Amino acid sequence: MSKTPKTFSPHFFWGAATSAHQVEGGNHNTWSVWELENAKALAARALYQYGDLKSWHHTEKLATNPANYVSGRAVEHYKRYEQDFDLLEQLHMNAFRFSVEWSRIEPTEGAWNVEAIAHYKQYIDDLHARGIEPVMTLFHFTLPVWFADMGGFAKRGNIKYFLRYVEKVMQELSINVRYIITINEPNVYVERSYHAGEWPPNVRSKWQTLVVMNNLARAHNQAARVIHELKPRAKVSVAYHSAYIYAGDDAWLSHMSASIMQFVHDDYFLLKVYKQCDFLGVNYYRSYRVYGYRIHNPEFSHTDLGWDNSPDNIEHALVRLHDKYKLPIFITENGIADARDEQRQEWLEATIRAMLAAITDGVDLLGYLHWSLLDNVELDSGRWPRFGLAQVNYLTMERKLRPSAVWFGKVIKKLRKVDQ
Repeated sequence: MSKTPKTFSPHFFWGAATSAHQVEGGNHNTWSVWELENAKALAARALYQYGDLKSWHHTEKLATNPANYVSGRAVEHYKRYEQDFDLLEQLHMNAFRFSVEWSRIEPTEGAWNVEAIAHYKQYIDDLHARGIEPVMTLFHFTLPVWFADMGGFAKRGNIKYFLRYVEKVMQELSINVRYIITINEPNVYVERSYHAGEWPPNVRSKWQTLVVMNNLARAHNQAARVIHELKPRAKVSVAYHSAYIYAGDDAWLSHMSASIMQFVHDDYFLLKVYKQCDFLGVNYYRSYRVYGYRIHNPEFSHTDLGWDNSPDNIEHALVRLHDKYKLPIFITENGIADARDEQRQEWLEATIRAMLAAITDGVDLLGYLHWSLLDNVELDSGRWPRFGLAQVNYLTMERKLRPSAVWFGKVIKKLRKVDQ
């Protein structure tokens, strides 16, 4: 007889996630500047980068259009957020992760934007009034241009500017916020921006990669102290892009390689910050199977982005992280690029089963936030990868829940009704 629980805790959070730059529209930051400078180049290399994907025939038109890579008005969430909160209610969700855009709050160094602060204050109050738990992120890949011009997080001395921003946000916006993410996916940010050199500031340096990674750890630890001083009951973490990395055979080299890769991917950073975390925010999208010293993933199923489709492996990732760090876990992102909505329901079903299995294995799981509530601008891939529970018509900005989302909403309603 299975020990897997039949349902979730009555306090379990069911929700979705977004980030400001990817949905708001009208931002001016490091990414908006970079997009304009690189849109033509991104479109030109799209065939080389994505042409072998099965999804290419229905993404080619957007992927080869430079306008695809310019966020512009994005999906106008900044002005349409109440409409998007209606979608959360239709899906019976009780949590929502969003980010505050630093470049709106502090557009020039030391000058606070009163209107932007008032906007986010109303935004959070509206979520709270609907009974939806706000999960606030402070840094989600985008930086004010002035901060980047100073060297960004590559300079340890610049952390003080981030802390000043954190303090201001906590003073102004934290009344109805309990869960706070300081930094989103520090490992992805550092890898893409300072190692591969594909994201702004387009640096390719192993030394800079190490420096920025360590500075982000310091920034989190110091920010967590600031937050707890101002709001002792706040629950603080990073949202870490984790993966399950496993040996594909019994060879010692496969096991050693997988162990080293897992440490580099997850534990190098997490060991530096977990003592300043009240829970562990986990973003999970994929796993990696290792043979020898190389990754060879199964070939049977892929997302539109060509990622290995193995949602059930989240169970192993959750168990490993919980056993190692002894912290409650909040799944702060999880989803699939699936424009035609052919795999999303199956992904969600497998993920729910895996979460229940992880809970049975002793994982203290706080909640699940799906990436994303809306189709959005997926950074250097632009608009063609569609992760949204709600499909967005980029011309009219009309939102429409996908069939998988309607199904998911019914599941959430049933689970929450059982628990109440």
